[in-house]
Amino acid sequence: MHLLGPLLLLLEYLAFSDSAYWTFQHPKTLYAWDGACVWIPCRYRILNKHLLDNLTVYHNYEYDSSTKSYSGTILYKNLNIGDFPPRQERVQFLGNNRYNCTLLINPVKVNDSGQLGLRMTSGENKWMESIGLNISETAPPPHIELPPEIWELRDVTVTCLLNFACFEYQVHLQWSLEEPAVTSTSLSTETVSTQSTLTFQPQWTHHGKNLTCQLWDPMEQQLLSEETVWLDVKHAPKVKIQVSPREATVTEGESVTMKCQIVSSNPRHQSVSWLRDGFPLAGEETPTLTLPQVTRNMSGQYQCKAHNDVGSEKSEAVDLQVHYPPKEVITVIQNPTPIREGDSVILSCTYNSSNPRVTRYEWDHLGFQDQLSPAGLTIRKVAWDTGPVKCAACNQWCLWSPPVNLDVQYAPKDVSVQVTPRNEIHSGHPVLLQCDFLSSRPTDVRFSWKKNGILLEEGKKLSFDAISPEDAGIYHCLVNNSIGQTSSKAWALQVLYAPRSLHVSISPKDRVVEGKKAVLTCESDANPPTSHYAWFDWNNQDLRHYDQTLRLDPVTLQHSGTYWCQGTNRLGRGQSPPTTLTVYYSSATIIRRVALGVGLCLAIFLLAIWGVKLQRSWKRIRRQQGLQESSSGQSFFVRNVKARSIPQAEGPHSLECYNPVMEDAVSYAALRFPLGETDAPRPGGAGTSETRGLSPNRDDTVTYSVVQKRHMGDYENVTPEVLEDEGIHYSEMVHFGFGERPLAQEGVEYVTLKH
Repeated sequence: MHLLGPLLLLLEYLAFSDSAYWTFQHPKTLYAWDGACVWIPCRYRILNKHLLDNLTVYHNYEYDSSTKSYSGTILYKNLNIGDFPPRQERVQFLGNNRYNCTLLINPVKVNDSGQLGLRMTSGENKWMESIGLNISETAPPPHIELPPEIWELRDVTVTCLLNFACFEYQVHLQWSLEEPAVTSTSLSTETVSTQSTLTFQPQWTHHGKNLTCQLWDPMEQQLLSEETVWLDVKHAPKVKIQVSPREATVTEGESVTMKCQIVSSNPRHQSVSWLRDGFPLAGEETPTLTLPQVTRNMSGQYQCKAHNDVGSEKSEAVDLQVHYPPKEVITVIQNPTPIREGDSVILSCTYNSSNPRVTRYEWDHLGFQDQLSPAGLTIRKVAWDTGPVKCAACNQWCLWSPPVNLDVQYAPKDVSVQVTPRNEIHSGHPVLLQCDFLSSRPTDVRFSWKKNGILLEEGKKLSFDAISPEDAGIYHCLVNNSIGQTSSKAWALQVLYAPRSLHVSISPKDRVVEGKKAVLTCESDANPPTSHYAWFDWNNQDLRHYDQTLRLDPVTLQHSGTYWCQGTNRLGRGQSPPTTLTVYYSSATIIRRVALGVGLCLAIFLLAIWGVKLQRSWKRIRRQQGLQESSSGQSFFVRNVKARSIPQAEGPHSLECYNPVMEDAVSYAALRFPLGETDAPRPGGAGTSETRGLSPNRDDTVTYSVVQKRHMGDYENVTPEVLEDEGIHYSEMVHFGFGERPLAQEGVEYVTLKH
């Protein structure tokens, strides 16, 4: 029964197919694990280059002889001839109908293990190709391939191989050795694998150690499987010496024991020998070397050597020291003297003899340990206070030299300024500055002083009988010797004084306009600074403002005037001279005031005209009343009348003279006076009531003259009492009688007109 299936397949093959008609290339069996994928590289060829018509992929197929067909789980099938769908469920056909039959199953499952059958037809020709699948539940371990023999310090290459590769499922092979490895993947019709090649030089310490190759899932960062092998590294014997006493340092006459220990040997060691300073010790071929009562000549480098089939190797050297102390150790100064601060000083340590030789030197010089050579010491930039120096030559014991004094010369140190008084310094008080220093070598020094970087004078002391604020500043004391000069720290001399030089500054400086802001600042010079301010106006009135600045916002015309301020600190008080604040009209105020002034002037002008007219009227009335009351006084008006025609007589008692040559410049005077009682009326004139009652004492010798006006002041005997019309002048004529002169009256000039 077991042979029936294959026999039937063979019969079908012989009956229906021709093996020469179909050829295939693919791996016989592919390996994977549950959840991974299977990439099946596959190539085929059909005779006469016919095309593939149909492809059916079976899982664990069987042949039915009755129906002469195959049955099983179909994983992939093209339904239409020539139509190959790229994917059906988990199976993807990556080939074509000419030569490629590559398949991908993703993901693959455990129950996919078994045989895949590729049922292919081309026309009347058919073929069933079988491919094995081996799917495990977990990832199989990789396989490590080692060379037949591994030798120490010889390059060796090991390979970690995994019979799996799939582009859809990435894996990583990792070695336990931290050496660079090369990973490669093969996906071909011959092999499907992933391998990592590691090349390294094994050490003898690798012998007997495990070498592990791990399969990692880089996406999930988890270990899938691993393989471990044991390394068999061939190497020469590894030896070391165990010495007693442990330090391998003995005093002459003591004994020493050395044992050669085999740390590792593959294969086993065969012999042991001893060497001193590189030369073999005759007759010493045992693992233990004993030296009783050592002498100074036995000092040296001891080694043991072991041998096997691979080779021989020496141990590390053990330095056997047979000690006796040095004699006559001396510290020598190599520099020429004298030594100055900052110089480099070279010292050497010498001794007479030592066996074994001196291995080290120790120095004692206040913590400086700058070794230039085993027997020498260089002190770079030697300090001024470097003390005595001594050295010790040492093998097993150390012997110290006598101390040597370097005698370093230096500029003065720790220069400082001492001030009297030590507390506050007030202006006008005496002050003394004294320069001190800690030490100097040589001790011969000179003193000098600087203020604000400028040299003042020499001397240890700097005194002020009455110090002033101008003496304040940064003072330095300088001390010199033959090596150099040292300055003290800057000492700030502060002089305290009451406020002074107060003055008031006004902002803005150009002009202050009403409605804007004006800031008055009280500036002063004081130490300590002014702590309190007071402001006063032009009336010395306290404005009760105590800030340094006085703000007037907005400023008005009433703010114009002088201001002064007062400053106070804890030492006293000072005040500024007055400063004038001038507030200018704003453009709006100027326009209002001009308009008001013009209106006021116009009103005053109209009132003046009206007053002049009123005054004239009043004077005229008073004059008429005066003429009536005094019979001895006569008044007349002089009016400047310009006329081109001959003026007409104004009345029977008016007499006028006309000069035609001076027509434009002639002024006319009309003289009216009452007639005497005995005066007869002029011809052609009628008597009136005005002529009655007049004084009969009229002087008939009075005549009339023409008053001509050319310039102001040309009129004589005319003194107007008020400013009146330009063309009107007044004159009063008083009748005294014939030949009488009037008495002089202040402010009045008289004229007698006679014909």
